[in-house]
Amino acid sequence: MAKTVVVYHSGYGHTQFIAQSVAKGANAQLVAIDADGNVSESDWAALDAADAIVFGSPTYMGGVSWQFKKFADASSKRWFTRAWQDKLFAGFSVSASLNGDKGMTLAYLNTLAAQHGGLWISLGMAPANSSAATRNDVNNLGGSVGLLVQAPSDAGADKIPQGDVDTAVKFGERVAAVAAKTRG
Repeated sequence: MAKTVVVYHSGYGHTQFIAQSVAKGANAQLVAIDADGNVSESDWAALDAADAIVFGSPTYMGGVSWQFKKFADASSKRWFTRAWQDKLFAGFSVSASLNGDKGMTLAYLNTLAAQHGGLWISLGMAPANSSAATRNDVNNLGGSVGLLVQAPSDAGADKIPQGDVDTAVKFGERVAAVAAKTRG
């Protein structure tokens, strides 16, 4: 069975909730990047042992949080040894706005995976973009590169549209299925 780890930073709980939803779909282990941008040695070991790694960060000011960036910079130790070469990667981002420049964050996460020699798993879902579509539909924000989630800035994670939560679970299922198919 392929092992998946979801590594994420969450500033206000929204990204954590979505990380949990992705992990539920993927039957994955969660690794939280703390408020100082660190993970434990056992977390690094879990990432090293994973077949698939899902990156998650809020989008702040058009990019990942500084805590996620610190984690990414620390991953350079793995880059030097090619420890994550040919692993599967995927990513997601949460912002308060419908767009919120989440595409920039996903591009960064994809680039980080590519620098490690990884293979990227896209969202793999058609967008819900008809006139009848609602925020309760899967992939209503129309993501392709990765999972896009909108969370109101003045509300808790329980106010994230159900369609985004359902998309997160299905995205986790996709990551797990691809990992199982390619990693056994």
